[in-house]
Amino acid sequence: MASIGGTGEGSDPPARSEGSDSADGAGGPSGPERAVATDSPTTGTRVRRAVGALALLSVPVPLAAVPLVPAAALLGPAGLGVAGPGAAGGLLAAVVVGIGGSALLGPIVVDRRIARLPEAELDDRPADFVADRVATLADEVGVDAPEVTVVRADAANVAVADGYRGSRLVVSTRLLSLPKADRDAALRHALVRLRTREALVATALLPALAAVETVALLATLLVGRGGERTAADRGVNRIHGYEPERDRIPSWAYAVAGVALWLLLLPAWLPAAVGDRLYVAGGRRDADGAVARVGTAERDGLGNAVAFASDAAGAADWPPLLDRLSLVSMADAETGRVRGTSRQEARTRLARLRSKRAL
Repeated sequence: MASIGGTGEGSDPPARSEGSDSADGAGGPSGPERAVATDSPTTGTRVRRAVGALALLSVPVPLAAVPLVPAAALLGPAGLGVAGPGAAGGLLAAVVVGIGGSALLGPIVVDRRIARLPEAELDDRPADFVADRVATLADEVGVDAPEVTVVRADAANVAVADGYRGSRLVVSTRLLSLPKADRDAALRHALVRLRTREALVATALLPALAAVETVALLATLLVGRGGERTAADRGVNRIHGYEPERDRIPSWAYAVAGVALWLLLLPAWLPAAVGDRLYVAGGRRDADGAVARVGTAERDGLGNAVAFASDAAGAADWPPLLDRLSLVSMADAETGRVRGTSRQEARTRLARLRSKRAL
């Protein structure tokens, strides 16, 4: 694999002295004293976080209930004759198995996905520099320094994951090539999300959310599937003796299948969409405010990082699985609509950061 120095990122760390890089440039104090002390959430924020978290926690339950409730109703007390007690036990089992299973699989799924990413293969000096910057920022934010993985990616993004396997920070080489203030503000943003436990909840529920999103995409594709060829195309095909009409599945059959799939998915999709909007996207905005209150340099740097990451090419280079854990959502338009999230999230965040409200 190519060294990070070949892309321009490797020359960034040596060009700065430790003293100049550890300074935050905002004219204020540094170190733990600068850790955000005004992060106490308002009542509205607490309510939003609680509702969003409960919505996300409810997503794995209907998924696990699909096999467990019928099985418990059939095999529960009194066998086939009594559905009530058995179904209730199956629902309780769905709560435990759904949430517990998702929390168990979440960190494993994330770790395996990260392992498939192309590593940047940093030299010792740049690697130590990145680890030192993350450790310094983690100390200021008030969290333990996570394990850092630098990957070769065109997306200027950073993702943070947490769980029983420990916390991890995934940073792209393109993010590291940004100016110091922008890079540090993006790293601080990820660490703030680690401190507020948002990364822990999102990581634990990723398997369930990914399953709902995949089925929703399939249902959407089925509903939108139409005739792939015009009448003229079909006439030409018949002249040449292939594509018999009777062997083709009519488009309305796909639409009916897609609608039926959507109806079955609604009990899981609705809380997933609400949780995405209130907890995931709302958590990114809360972290924006926490970083902005540290100082002017951090606020401007975060705004620059969000603007660059959302506009620069390379979104397809960022794993969709890490999207909910990232500084900037890089889901395409179709995926964003399936989630029920706002397509203007980055612009809204920038407007908040560049207004007096951020202070």
